[in-house]
Amino acid sequence: MNTAQNKELLQRIFAELAQGNSRPFVAAMADDFRWIIAGASRWSRTFEGKQAVLTQLFGALRATIADRVRTRATRLIAEDDYVVVEARGSNTTRAGLPYNNSYCMIYTLRDGKLTEVVEYMDTELAANALGDPATLIA
Repeated sequence: MNTAQNKELLQRIFAELAQGNSRPFVAAMADDFRWIIAGASRWSRTFEGKQAVLTQLFGALRATIADRVRTRATRLIAEDDYVVVEARGSNTTRAGLPYNNSYCMIYTLRDGKLTEVVEYMDTELAANALGDPATLIA
C-alpha cells in the first residue's frame, strides 16, 4: 500500500472508532501487532502480539469503560508506512467518571496491516480515571 492508502485505512478505522465500533481496527491488526504506551508511568508498557492487545489491554478497557470505547481522530499525517493520528476520547468509566483523554499515536503499517502503534497520552488521567493498571492488566 502507498502513503495515501495507509492514511485512508486509518481514516476509515477512526471513523468507526468514533462510533464505538472497533471491529475494523481489530481486523486491520497483524498477528504480530505491537502496542506501546510510551512513558514511565504505571500505564506505560508494551503489548506484544494481537492476542495480548485484545485480552490484556482491550480487556482492561472493557472492564472499566461503561460503554464501547470511542476515539475520534482530529488530525492524520502520513508518510510512507507511517500514519500519525491525533485523537480525542469521549468515554465514561463504570464508576461514572469522565475519561476523555487526548492521544498522539504513531502507526506503522505493512502490506495493509497495522504492525505497531506507539501511543502518547495523559497517563495521569488514565490512572485517575481507570485506576491502577496492575489490577486491570494481567
